Amino acid sequence: MSTVNFLHISLADQTLYGFSDEALVVRLPVSTALNGAGELNGSGCTPRGLHVVRAKIGAGLPEGAVLRGRRWTSEVWSAALAEQFPGRDWILSRILWLSGCEPGRNRLGKVDTFRRYIYLHGTPPTEPMGVALSHGCIRLRNPDLIGLYDRVSVGCRVLIDEAPCPQWAQASLT
Repeated sequence: MSTVNFLHISLADQTLYGFSDEALVVRLPVSTALNGAGELNGSGCTPRGLHVVRAKIGAGLPEGAVLRGRRWTSEVWSAALAEQFPGRDWILSRILWLSGCEPGRNRLGKVDTFRRYIYLHGTPPTEPMGVALSHGCIRLRNPDLIGLYDRVSVGCRVLIDEAPCPQWAQASLT
């Protein structure tokens, strides 16, 4: 299993494309913000531009582990737990915490991705993928996130934009 050293998250495709050098090695459905693209704090939008994975949280936790404030609550998501907390924005299994690289666009001030707590994180199996429904983060299926987590290092570059993945890259999935 190859290391992923660049991620492209396409808002148009609602898909994460992971590259190792020039080759596409992973393609995963995601759910980005219901409010669309945007960088302002409090907007509930998914920030665009170049980012890096600044922190990885949750190594070794069970699939479906419930994270609040970036800490495991010792709970594991279940339908019964979801009934107890309707409307909760579930952050499950792992967190890849993003930091913007472009001052004034997604870094510093009112547009700081890191201070907005924008993550790639797991979500309940009842949530659809490929549909924009999040509060700004990038949601993935738990097994997909766990597999990706082990292949991505802190410092991995992440581009989030409206462009679909180029055809050459889509055709190169090995």
